[in-house]
Amino acid sequence: MARKPSQLEFAVIGLGRFGRSVALNLIERGHTVLGIDRDPNIVQQLADRMTQVVALDSTNEDALRAVDILSFDTVVVAIGSQFEANLMTTVALKQLGVKRVVCKALNERQQYILTRVGADMVVLPEHEAGARLAWQLSEPHLLEHLNLGHGFSVAEVKVPAPLVGQTLMQSGLRRRYGINVLAVKQSDNKMLVTPPPDYVFRRDDRMLIIGSDANISTFCDLSS
Repeated sequence: MARKPSQLEFAVIGLGRFGRSVALNLIERGHTVLGIDRDPNIVQQLADRMTQVVALDSTNEDALRAVDILSFDTVVVAIGSQFEANLMTTVALKQLGVKRVVCKALNERQQYILTRVGADMVVLPEHEAGARLAWQLSEPHLLEHLNLGHGFSVAEVKVPAPLVGQTLMQSGLRRRYGINVLAVKQSDNKMLVTPPPDYVFRRDDRMLIIGSDANISTFCDLSS
C-alpha cells in the first residue's frame, strides 16, 4: 500500500528530553519515527512508546547503514550534552548522503560549526524558548510567537476590543499598523485562512498576524 503523502519517516538521534519530545510528537502526528540512542536503558524505557527504537553509536557509519538511515526523509540529531558526538554524527550522516539533517545546538558557536559541516537546519531550543518567554512577558496579550528573523515575526493574538464589530477592511490593519492578517481562529476552533475584507471580527476571535516586531508590539498595545 502506498504511503500517504502526509506521512513522513523520521529518525531522531539522541533521546534526551528534547529528542524524546520531538520523536513522540511526530508519532502523535501520524509519522513513522526511528529513535536512536547509545544508552540501552533509554531505549528500553521508550520501546513501548515509539514506532521503533534502537541502541547504537551514531558516530559509526556502519551502524547507521545497518538501520538503513538513508531511507528516512529527515534525521534529527538531538544530542545535547556531548557536542563532539553531535558533530561527528552530523558529519557521518552527510557523508552517507542523508537528504535532510536537522541538529540541536546549545549556543550560536555550535550552530555555526554544525552549519559549516553541512547541517541543513540547526535549532537552538533554549535560545528560542527564552526569546518566546521574553515576548510573552513583555506582551501579555500575545498567545504564540514565531521569530522569522531580521526583525519580523508571526504572532497569534486575541482580537483587541476596539476591533470587535469592525470588518477587516474597516480596521485598516495594514495601513495603520503595517501588519497583515494570515488567518482568524474563531471560538468554535474553526480556522479561516486569509479572511475576506468584509469579515467582521468577533470578541473571542484569535488572529494570526505577520509583520515587523515593532509593528506587532504597537498593535498589541491596543489590547492593553
